[in-house]
Amino acid sequence: MSHLESSAPGRRERKRQQTLDHLANTAWTLFEALGFDAVTMERIAEDADVAKGTLYKHFPVKEALLRHRFHRELADALPAVFQEIAGLPTVEAQLHVFLARNAEWSEQHRAYLLPYVRFRLSEAHVKAVEQRSGLDQVFSHLIRQGQANGEFRMDYAPELLANYLQFLYLAVLLRWLLDEGDSLAVEFERMLNVFLQGLRKPE
Repeated sequence: MSHLESSAPGRRERKRQQTLDHLANTAWTLFEALGFDAVTMERIAEDADVAKGTLYKHFPVKEALLRHRFHRELADALPAVFQEIAGLPTVEAQLHVFLARNAEWSEQHRAYLLPYVRFRLSEAHVKAVEQRSGLDQVFSHLIRQGQANGEFRMDYAPELLANYLQFLYLAVLLRWLLDEGDSLAVEFERMLNVFLQGLRKPE
């Protein structure tokens, strides 16, 4: 999600990011080979060839390594998704396609999403940009566009509406991960329709 607010990092920051990526990549290789539950932080440090203190300094728990990996994947994928939806006639259509692509990604990562989501909910108060997925920025960006072109109501701030949408998104994701309901794509469609149209019976 970094294309929404980007700046060139300095040398020290680039080196730090390389370390984070190395640790997360090492952990991911182990998760895929052995299963998430079987991998210990000690094994990750050993395979990454770093001291345990170095690993814990950057990532206090395994779920934080998942967070880094997933957020990097989503940031890398975002430009192509925005390019895909740019030609759609409405922001509502863009939101539907964005969530459809998100559902596809989630299907591919389902085995790891429950510990990831639980961890993210436990740190919902975190304000650091690098620890957030960027989903709030994407929703704010699209809602702001919808307000600007007259699609969406103007009496609420886009950041507030994006916050509401993000928690609805998480509720749908958890429902799907707990094997309740239909496919994630279908669940996202229903949720977005209710968010955009409200609960009132159509005229």
